[in-house]
Amino acid sequence: MSSPYGPQHAPAGDVGTALMMIDSRLRSIREGTTETDAEQQELIEHFAASLDRQGAHDVLNGTCTLIYMFMMWLREAHEDHGKDVIEYVVPSLVATMRMMPKSVRPEAVPTMAGLVIAAGTGLSPNLWREQYGDWTREEMTPLEVTAFLLAEHINRITDDPDFATRMVTRALTTAEED
Repeated sequence: MSSPYGPQHAPAGDVGTALMMIDSRLRSIREGTTETDAEQQELIEHFAASLDRQGAHDVLNGTCTLIYMFMMWLREAHEDHGKDVIEYVVPSLVATMRMMPKSVRPEAVPTMAGLVIAAGTGLSPNLWREQYGDWTREEMTPLEVTAFLLAEHINRITDDPDFATRMVTRALTTAEED
């Protein structure tokens, strides 16, 4: 039976921009620059200011699509080893977010955990979340953190610092070719 929260009912959004943002964070952490350099910060602020409401919504949907794609990959990887993705991914994700109170307020952690569980069970994260009302400004950073942590988890599992980005880039290229 098909769920109204299935990914086939969800807009993909601006996955390219969402991926660029996540990849930028991954690179800055990998390079040991925890502070975004001034030029990069200026570019991000300029880009964010150029987005209208629909553009921002598209990036939000794109971030949810990334979370879905990351969780589907993680689900397959864990199932190949007879493990449950929810059991092995969600607890460490929650523990990490709880250690980041400046970026992820405690009240956002259950929502992000639910979002990841929804994606891990094959539901669209954005449709799952929207059933509880509009997204809030306070959920934007935790959403980005969630996508970042999932990408970093994939990169650690594969022992390849660019695997998650390449995986999504390949999927986007394949989709454009079809």
